[in-house]
Parts: sequence; structure tokens; C-alpha cells
Amino acid sequence: MPDEKPIVGHTKHGDLTLDQLAELQPGLGTLMRDISDRYWILYYAAKGGNWALAAYQLRGLRSLYKKGSTTRPKYAGMLDNYSKKIFDPLQKHIEAKNFAEFEKVYQAGIDLANVMHGASNHGEVIWKLPPNPPQHLDLGPQPPKK
Repeated sequence: MPDEKPIVGHTKHGDLTLDQLAELQPGLGTLMRDISDRYWILYYAAKGGNWALAAYQLRGLRSLYKKGSTTRPKYAGMLDNYSKKIFDPLQKHIEAKNFAEFEKVYQAGIDLANVMHGASNHGEVIWKLPPNPPQHLDLGPQPPKK
């Protein structure tokens, strides 16, 4: 309807329309930095036996993929396919604390991600697992909760 006023949100800095707010939502390029970090931590947490941290990182990855599917719906099918092929089996291996099987699926996830980069016209993005674990987290087994 041409005479309708746009929906506006008011802040102390000024007004923003709903369309302006939608444009501010992060795209996959922005989300991929967090996805990359979480995928990196996920591997070394599982390798170190910190299964709780690995599970936490996987939940975070699922959340980031959901955001990506929402903000970039043209990639929703691709992201959902990845979740089913990679995240679901990773979760199973985390729950079983089976690093050998986890590692196989994890590597398949790297390969699939790089195929997806090519399919989305970003073949220049080739992700690889950093050779060293992140130094800012304790990645070893955690003491039992009391």
C-alpha cells in the first residue's frame, strides 16, 4: 500500500526503518569468522578430551548456521544439508566420545565446506584446520562436576 508509513524504530541516535534494520543483519561473510573459530576450537576440544567444550562449540555452530539461513535465505538449503551431513554425525561422535570417528567426519566437513565455497562463487576461500590449538582455552578433560 503506497500510503503506508514505514515501520520505524526509535533510538537516542535517530530513527531506523525496518528495512534499514534488516540490512544491518550479518551476512555469511561476517558469520564465517565466528564459524571458523568455533570449528577450530571444536576439533582441538574433542582431540583433547574436553567433550563438554566440543558440544558447546557445536551448539554455537548450529546457531550461527541458523542465523546465516535467516539472513541469507538463498543459502538455507546448502547450510541445512551441511548440518545434516556433518553436524548431526559430529554430535553423535561427541556424545559417544569417539575421537577417531569424530575426526573422519570433521575432515569431511572441511572438504564439504570448501566445495560449498566454490558453489557459492567463493572458491578463493579454502579453509584448513590451523596446525595448533587455540592457546586461550583449556582443551583437556575437565574434572567431574560436584
